[in-house]
This record gives sequence, C-alpha cells and structure tokens, in this order.
Amino acid sequence: QSIDIPNSVTYIGDGAFCGCGAQSIDIPNSVTHIGNEAFNGCLALQSIDIPNSVTYIGDGAFCECGAQSIDIPNSVTHIGNEAFLWCSALQSIDIPDSVTYIGDGAFCGCSALQSIEVAEGNQYFASIDGVLFNKDLTQIIRYPEAKNSKQYIIPNSVTHIGDSAFSYCEALQSIDIPNSVTHIGDYAFYWCKALQSI
Repeated sequence: QSIDIPNSVTYIGDGAFCGCGAQSIDIPNSVTHIGNEAFNGCLALQSIDIPNSVTYIGDGAFCECGAQSIDIPNSVTHIGNEAFLWCSALQSIDIPDSVTYIGDGAFCGCSALQSIEVAEGNQYFASIDGVLFNKDLTQIIRYPEAKNSKQYIIPNSVTHIGDSAFSYCEALQSIDIPNSVTHIGDYAFYWCKALQSI
C-alpha cells in the first residue's frame, strides 16, 4: 500500500511500479529520471509529490493514476507522451518555467481537468484561460476536458491544431476555427460527442 524509495536511488526504470496498488509513494530528492510507464495503472495513488530533483518524466509515467493533484517541480524539463493519460481525477496542472517539452497526449483522457496553467517565465509554452498553447500561440496543444464552456473560439494566431487537442471534450458544442489554421492534427476532435458545428 505504500512504497518508500531510499535516497540512494537516482533512476526509476520503465514500468518499475506499473499496476501497483500503492496509495502513497515517497519519491526521494535524489531521483532525476522517472521512466516510461513507471507508475502506470496505479489507480489507488491519491497524490503524487515529484521532488525538485526530477528532470525527466517518461512516456505514460503516471498513466491511469488516481491522483487529484500533481505537483510538477521547477526542475522538470521533459514531460513525455501520454505522461498523465487517463488520470481521471486530476483537476488542474501547473507547468513550471523549466519545462521545454510536452509530449503528445500528455493530458489526454483527464476527464476532471479544468485548467492547464503555465508559469509566465516559461520560454516554450503558454496558457490562455486554462488552455495550453506553445509560447507564440501558433499551436493549440490541449483544451482541458472539464472546462465548462459550450463554445470555443480558437485565437487568430493559431496555425496548428495539435494531435488530440480537443479529444474527449464532451461539453463543447461549437468550435470556431480561424482562416489562419493550416494544420489539424490526428484525433484533434475525437470523441467530442456534443459537437454540433465547426
């Protein structure tokens, strides 16, 4: 039910605790790397405290975890593909200054997620009203699934709608895409069941 990792550990490998029933995991301040699917399927895990020594969060590292909150420290530079996929209890995410890479589908399937906030000092990403963009606002990366709005107007600066940008956003009924958009990514509007007009 609980895992206490000693301070001698610097690297948590791929799938290390995948499918465990732990309710709490103490990651020490010595760990710098959390591998792919390291805590995938840890459904009982209620909170995740990532220490400020971690720089790398691998693909699917916390996929299907039960955490309501995740604190990403200002040491993390890499958030892998589908890192927090299907974290259905997760309500908000704060992206610190340090993050330089966010992989595809990192926050996809987070059905309770209401906002993604980015620190103003981040040089690679930005957020407007809880929606995740790249820094120059030319790419919309992720629209939070639980954002309480029936309509969304994509800003005129956007040229690229990212993969799975609006997937599973079941509240949206209409989306206005400006003439500036030249690329719509894979699964961009997948499972938007209430969407009536684009």
